[in-house]
Amino acid sequence: MAALADQPCVPCRGGVPPLAGQALLDLAAQLEGGWEVVDGHHLEKEFRFPNFREAMAFANRVGELAESVNHHPDLHVAWGKVKVVIWTHKIGGLSETDFVFAAKVDRL
Repeated sequence: MAALADQPCVPCRGGVPPLAGQALLDLAAQLEGGWEVVDGHHLEKEFRFPNFREAMAFANRVGELAESVNHHPDLHVAWGKVKVVIWTHKIGGLSETDFVFAAKVDRL
């Protein structure tokens, strides 16, 4: 199986249930450390940096990635850290694309 980060982000059209159970656990196990599945609803990870400038630069790279694949996370930027929060709004939970996007963020 190809690495998650090598897979395309496929837009969700809605009408499907969010991931749950073993499918959710299997995808989470493929992510690098630090990602948390919160309440079975979203993924989040906090990235640390030595200063605000590098945190903003990372947030901008995540933003460019988001625009290029049309999958947009919530970004929380503070001095020396960026928290990335991902879920599929159309289904109110997690889809496979959320995990693909998370893996792509880790490659930045």
